[in-house]
Amino acid sequence: MPAPDLPVLLTPRLILRPLAREDADAIQRLFPQWEVVRYLADHIPWPYPPDGARHFVEDLALPAMARGQQWHWSIREQATPEALIGVISLMDDEPDNHRGFWLAPAWQGRGYMSEACEAVTGYWFETLGKPLLRAPKAMPNAASRRISEKSGMRLLRTEERGYVSGRHPSELWEISREEWLARRNR
Repeated sequence: MPAPDLPVLLTPRLILRPLAREDADAIQRLFPQWEVVRYLADHIPWPYPPDGARHFVEDLALPAMARGQQWHWSIREQATPEALIGVISLMDDEPDNHRGFWLAPAWQGRGYMSEACEAVTGYWFETLGKPLLRAPKAMPNAASRRISEKSGMRLLRTEERGYVSGRHPSELWEISREEWLARRNR
């Protein structure tokens, strides 16, 4: 069951539906691929266990949504709304990690994640009224960096962090609510 009042978000090509228990099977099929997980935080188990998606959805994501600390959406193409192709999340339980996402490899490189990020960042600032959005990225993850650059974020600092693929130099990107609203109103 989705968190109360979490809206469906629409972009020109995507439907972002609040994450639901029924999404676990699709996540389990798509998520455990090296191309998906290698630059995600090292708290994600690898190899991914057979019940990893169920545990994530039921024991982590849905309870955090119910507490109002996290907001998770499944990503779907408008042309095929029954098929989950990724997940995008907002988190307010860590000071330097507010947005995370993954997209199955077959749908990467189409600009979908930029669209999804635009929608959820709007929700973060315009609906939730948060002052800052910060997102860490492994430096080797150039595609994720381009999303931050295109959306007006600035590089705040570099540090080392643990990822599924090991420790990497990491960048912390940030945008303020005022900067976001100014960009939206141009």
